[in-house]
Amino acid sequence: MALESLKASLPGSPVVKRGDYDYFVHPITDGIPRMDPKILMEAVDAMAEIGNFDCDVIMTIEALGIPLATGLSLKTGKPFNVVRKKMYGLPGEVNLSQVTGYSKSALFVNGIKAGDSVVIVDDVVSTGGTLWALVEALKSMHVKIVDILVAIEKTDKKAEIERKIGMPIKTLVKIDIVDGKVVVL
Repeated sequence: MALESLKASLPGSPVVKRGDYDYFVHPITDGIPRMDPKILMEAVDAMAEIGNFDCDVIMTIEALGIPLATGLSLKTGKPFNVVRKKMYGLPGEVNLSQVTGYSKSALFVNGIKAGDSVVIVDDVVSTGGTLWALVEALKSMHVKIVDILVAIEKTDKKAEIERKIGMPIKTLVKIDIVDGKVVVL
């Protein structure tokens, strides 16, 4: 799991301020600039290698976990489900509040029921707000979380986030923002 292309692509990523939050812009996390299929496949292959896919469904959060979940679905043969940012009003829909380092919003879970087992896949973990909200919602729904896979870790609080959600988070690459630049750790 060398991840040479992904690691090499990160240091040139633009960093923008969203209030006090340093937000980096990268194809894996934002879909811009253009996604190099080699980098996407490298991330998907690495996630498939470290993940436990003994589950009913791969679950991701709109929008940038979708390319990763799609690749993993094709690779593992498992269906995937997207937690959406808009309400559909479908039977059994669960609403959760997401709080990140730079915003608050609602998310909506559909198509998952008590007794299902899921693997959560996401593009980046930073503050852990989105992940925590999803884990809490799934626990309240009596859904088993088999594994959590995240492409990029932008935090020094991973251990704290893991304690809060009650399980480990498997990440591929860890970064930091130093003097307005992305640094791969």
